[in-house]
Amino acid sequence: MRKKEREITDTDEISSIISHSDVCRIALSDNNIPYIVTMNFGYQEGAGNRLYFHCAREGKKLEIIRRNNYACFEFDIDHQLNTGQNACDFGMSYKSVVGWGKIKIITDEEEKKSGLDCIMSHYSGRTGFSYNKAVFDKTIVLRLDISEMKGKKA
Repeated sequence: MRKKEREITDTDEISSIISHSDVCRIALSDNNIPYIVTMNFGYQEGAGNRLYFHCAREGKKLEIIRRNNYACFEFDIDHQLNTGQNACDFGMSYKSVVGWGKIKIITDEEEKKSGLDCIMSHYSGRTGFSYNKAVFDKTIVLRLDISEMKGKKA
């Protein structure tokens, strides 16, 4: 990071940014052509920090992941426009997290349910979910194993 005074290194503050985010953007690469998509997510902290996502059984992102499972992700919160007298006096305050890892399609039914539970818990604050079997069977769950992430406040 160019401006070290803006870097967030505290893991609790990074986790707070993630937990207060509504969506996660994941970036993939398809033959050196970038592809970014906004997703609902769940975050699991611990020995192996992970992100979970859900999607339909077909689509461009799944095609890319099957060819190249390296991914970048991004969260941002607390946006505030700072105005000034002149155009160059304007700026934006925010907090963000950017990270990298490998993303995979979950095939194990128990982990798939755990991933969906993680996503549902992020948005509802609850636990103990049940799923319609027909919908569950049609849903793909993705797990992004985080290898690195950094926070920033501007």
